[in-house]
Amino acid sequence: MSYERFASIYDELMSDAPYDKWVEYTKSEISKAGLQSPKILDLGCGTGSMLLQFAKHGLYAVGVDLSDEMLMMAKQKLEKHSIKPELFQQDMSELDLGQMFNCIVIYCDSLNYLQDEERVRQTFKQAYSHLEEGGLLLFDVHSIFKIDELFIGQTFAYDGIENAYIWNSFEGEYPHSVVHELTFFAWNENKQAYDRFEEEHYQRTFSISQYMQWGKEAGFTSMEVSSDFKNCPPSEESERLFFSFKK
Repeated sequence: MSYERFASIYDELMSDAPYDKWVEYTKSEISKAGLQSPKILDLGCGTGSMLLQFAKHGLYAVGVDLSDEMLMMAKQKLEKHSIKPELFQQDMSELDLGQMFNCIVIYCDSLNYLQDEERVRQTFKQAYSHLEEGGLLLFDVHSIFKIDELFIGQTFAYDGIENAYIWNSFEGEYPHSVVHELTFFAWNENKQAYDRFEEEHYQRTFSISQYMQWGKEAGFTSMEVSSDFKNCPPSEESERLFFSFKK
């Protein structure tokens, strides 16, 4: 899947994303773990919005993403704020940076884009190998409830001044998976007309117990789960699950 056109309007579509809440969750977990001068690795960093928020809070973070286009936009965004970013193009399931961190984050359901169970397991293993002792892997995923009840069979729309989309979600081929079919309309100033293009995004999630089992297999010794940016256990209707794995 190419993110070339998607990357160009991603920030507008994510303008209401609660980046501040992800930062506060990260800071809270770092404090609980007693980590000093945290060095953060942001897997699936996209256009660098989370990296920018970390920097604004005095936290040093390195970014990794699979998409060249996303990383190009991240570099431009951070440099506008006089931040010299350290960015790498890699598949998170094949992570190999040759450096260690004491906090790795995978936010905004980036992990849900891994359709294959083995790739999720390998991501946990590679994250573990890049963490110092006592380090944290923090990630969030869509809940099974959100995938099965709130996405599948639904249509969403966005009507902006320069960009718009129609977003249809269908059941995927795997259990608790979804196919997002998006049709975008992006204003072309030169043509004085809208360009139309389409994207397909595939997401899959797993049970809490499955994520916990894979974390244990990777070597993590302390694992906690909460939901919806709240410091409380998930309920049957929680939409976003947060995991904190400690090495």
